[in-house]
Amino acid sequence: MTRPTRAVALAELPAIGPAVVTMGVFDGLHSGHRAVLQATTAAAAERGISSVALVFDPPPGELLRPGSAVPRLAPLAVNLAGIEAAGIDRAVPIRFDEELRKLSAEEFLEGMTPAIELRGLAMSRHSSFGRDRAGTVERMQQLGAQQGFSVVVVEPVEVDGVPVSSTRIRAAIGAGDLPAAQRLGVTPYLEGTVVVGDRRGRELGFPTANLRFDYLPAMPPLGIYAGRTTFAGRPITPGQPSLISIGTRPTFHPGGDLLAEVHLLDVDEDLYGMRLGVDVVARLRDELRFDGAAALVEQMRRDAEMGRTVLESS
Repeated sequence: MTRPTRAVALAELPAIGPAVVTMGVFDGLHSGHRAVLQATTAAAAERGISSVALVFDPPPGELLRPGSAVPRLAPLAVNLAGIEAAGIDRAVPIRFDEELRKLSAEEFLEGMTPAIELRGLAMSRHSSFGRDRAGTVERMQQLGAQQGFSVVVVEPVEVDGVPVSSTRIRAAIGAGDLPAAQRLGVTPYLEGTVVVGDRRGRELGFPTANLRFDYLPAMPPLGIYAGRTTFAGRPITPGQPSLISIGTRPTFHPGGDLLAEVHLLDVDEDLYGMRLGVDVVARLRDELRFDGAAALVEQMRRDAEMGRTVLESS
């Protein structure tokens, strides 16, 4: 059975049967997430049952703080695929809405039945869920003793003495500290559909793919970056060295809108309508305004040379 392609209500869970379950947003699948997923799959394998990750969408913070929007480290579909690639049998997106927010931890677990027969619950040491976040590790251990499921407690993964979190990674990306984000287990990632721009890059000999996003991505600051196009249709080979421009194109459009553009090194193909996923590996320079097209092209040539060098060594 395939996973749902959209977030579903708790009552719409697909029939899974006996399982060890973990839950969370899992945005970006950082090293802390991977530790929880590994513990979940190991506990399920010991019991000979399924491992399940319930993935909340949208992030609870957006409902708890109306009008807010949480930048994503990756689109939901990418996170779900990554969870299953990590060994989880079923990654199921659960719609986090007002109805779900009001459920107590006990009501949440009850709502998983009969689709899931809970045999184990994997939680990080300081995590909690349910109304008023009362579903702590200690409370679940009490409830598990009554209802016949065990609690797998996962110690937090720390880097530089501080637990790894998606919030910490977003802050690093927003500050332009890509090495810090990578130490925490995430390379910044952007995924969007290529749309028609003003074709200025093609005129200059550096065709770019303008990305339109259907989610709010966690963006690095304005600048030029080296990266790899890791996801695309034919004829692009995954891992294609690329330059990424995040900016307003001040040489030709002072005060213009923010754009993310990708130039695939050594590729000149019609990419319109294609969906591209790009790992943003390293920052090359700030966005600059040039006196004219010739100066811009000369800098773009230097960017391409520097980008190749950076990617070859990374």
